[in-house]
Amino acid sequence: MNQSAVALVSLVTAFAVSAFSTWWLSRSPALLSDMVDLPNKRSLHAGAVARTGGIAICTALAVACLLALVAFPLPIPWAWIGAALLLVGWVSFLDDREEVKAGYRLASHLGAGILLLAGGISWSLVDLPGIYWAMPNALSWFLTLIYLVWMVNLYNFMDGMDGFAGGMTVFGFGALALMGWQGGDMGFALANGVVVAAAGGFLLQNFPPARIFLGDLGSATLGLLAAILSLIGTRRGLFPLWVAWLAFSPFIVDATWTLLHRLVRGERIWQAHRSHHYQRLVLAGWSHRKTVLWSYLLMAACAATAVAARGMGAHDQWLLILAWGIIYILIGFKTRLAERSGGITAS
Repeated sequence: MNQSAVALVSLVTAFAVSAFSTWWLSRSPALLSDMVDLPNKRSLHAGAVARTGGIAICTALAVACLLALVAFPLPIPWAWIGAALLLVGWVSFLDDREEVKAGYRLASHLGAGILLLAGGISWSLVDLPGIYWAMPNALSWFLTLIYLVWMVNLYNFMDGMDGFAGGMTVFGFGALALMGWQGGDMGFALANGVVVAAAGGFLLQNFPPARIFLGDLGSATLGLLAAILSLIGTRRGLFPLWVAWLAFSPFIVDATWTLLHRLVRGERIWQAHRSHHYQRLVLAGWSHRKTVLWSYLLMAACAATAVAARGMGAHDQWLLILAWGIIYILIGFKTRLAERSGGITAS
């Protein structure tokens, strides 16, 4: 089979395996009865929901990647990538079954980062429009660890509403896949494409009202993959890192802003909360469906402009960054207005 046929089979398989596995797991509550998401202070749902979606997505990714090996070579640091994913995935799976202490989870995230650094995956260049600076090794390693750990955790933080994390996966990884295809790197494009396909199959049962959640296994794996593939794409010259950040900015901006806001207010950032913009909108009276559909519009716009940014000059790229900064400020104001009209005091 040629590469195009193998790619198509891999994508269809990823979607089909994810869709079937998600459907089956959502209707088999007794299978993994300890992997159930019960409402807590952070939750927006009212009843118990299975958090086994990560099993479906990881299974779909594994099967699709094995099929892809028929025509596509393994990436050079494949062993390090696999070990990092297994480490984070296993600890996250245990956390879904019975809560793992935060220190152990963080240790697994740092351990995955060290494995990836050993495999040569790092953030080594500051590459903003018209600005290029190769970082010293020590700074590069430090920032790489921070970036990897943050992406893993922010995906978990933002996975708090039906269809939300699945949608970000489709649009964010979809943008990376398209940029890989435009750059002639079909292996990179397919790697991101199978993530999109697996997330699409999962969304069939996760779109509001959700019958199943990703769980820590799903969110942590997707967050780590977002970090890994964005760094690999940058090192292959497919796009600068800031473009990948723009594609995932609906998650990156919200999670980072909320963390900094809570730190300034002196809150205990490790405790459950409902301070993210999407949570505040739902609490202000927006339905899950309305909130997620408007979020999809934002995600699609970010993905489209990220892809378009590759062909812009430095001046236009800075204007694009400025425009998105203004848009996110306006989103913050809109969220506050929604809270006030809903009779809720902004936190």
